[in-house]
Amino acid sequence: MGRSDWAEARRLLAVRLDAIGDVLMTGPALRALREAVAGRRITLLTSRAGAEVARLMPEVDEAITYEAPWVKSGGRVSARERDAAMIERLGGGFDAAVIFTVYSQSPLPAALLCHLSGIPLRLAHCRENPYGLLTDWVPEPEPEHFVRHEVRRQLDLVAAVGAATSDERLAVAVPPAVRERVRALLAAEGFAPDGRWAVLHPGGTAPSRRWPPESWAEVAGRLERERGVKPLFTGDAAETELVAEIRAAADRTGRSLAGRLDLGELAALLGHAPVLVAGNSGPVHLAAAVGTPVVDLYALTNPQHTPWEVPSRVLFEDVPCRWCYRSVCPEGHHRCLRAVRPAEVVEAALSLLNGERPAPVRLPPVEGRTPRSRLAQ
Repeated sequence: MGRSDWAEARRLLAVRLDAIGDVLMTGPALRALREAVAGRRITLLTSRAGAEVARLMPEVDEAITYEAPWVKSGGRVSARERDAAMIERLGGGFDAAVIFTVYSQSPLPAALLCHLSGIPLRLAHCRENPYGLLTDWVPEPEPEHFVRHEVRRQLDLVAAVGAATSDERLAVAVPPAVRERVRALLAAEGFAPDGRWAVLHPGGTAPSRRWPPESWAEVAGRLERERGVKPLFTGDAAETELVAEIRAAADRTGRSLAGRLDLGELAALLGHAPVLVAGNSGPVHLAAAVGTPVVDLYALTNPQHTPWEVPSRVLFEDVPCRWCYRSVCPEGHHRCLRAVRPAEVVEAALSLLNGERPAPVRLPPVEGRTPRSRLAQ
């Protein structure tokens, strides 16, 4: 049990203003917070994308959407009326706030928002001395002393106020009707739950994390023609042209559901899938949340986001410019991904399809340098 003031905090605001994968990786920490106090209610303040996945997370009672001007996905210019309205909305509604960040982000803007909203308890990792903006300050140890997986980082944060859980897995709750609808769709497309097929998700919001289309085409072709594994492509509406380009280069190999699924349906699809092949983006963590093995084409931009507690193969090429924290490759060569050969990806997918359980991945080291603030990216 934590301090008595946190033990009495039943209306809790969790602030996680990032993308789908980040919100999913915060799930175990939210579960720990919920289990720490009987009857605790958790509201998530998050981005539009985060609110979409929050609807599937059993740890979240309510989601409030806020496109904060200090994060990458938010607006570049703050709308004073919008920010003032958010302060008003949060005012008086919460006993405590936990601000979740990656180690290259500052929690202080969110801490100020919570302070101005009158939330009496405020917890976060922080590199600078926050003075009165945080009532519970956990000094930022990363990356100078060590680097943790993002899930472990957030579990360690809430442990500072006495919150822990015995179940540290990612989780989503897909409605039965959605699962049945997707099962019928798969059957119509010729994919059986016990068949040999693989989901290929070639898109990603960050250009630095995208593997070349021609490499995806080679993987799709080799999986189907040489190994009898039928590819099923997924992607959002903006990625339909990318998937069409890849399939055209692979002689129309496999099938495509790009642009046809919402997030809940994608989660249901991944729950049926034998394996997912994707870049290090949201679908990787969605697959982990439904227990599906993952081949992760892992761009060396951030070191904390590998698949969590699920069989996986993490593929990359070590490069001197690793851990750049950038959405666009600053060197222009994308070598950490481009050097991964399609044959490696095919063999990794087959190993997981055959039930192999690889040893946990060991990423290259992270030098103990303070990362450039995401405020500048």
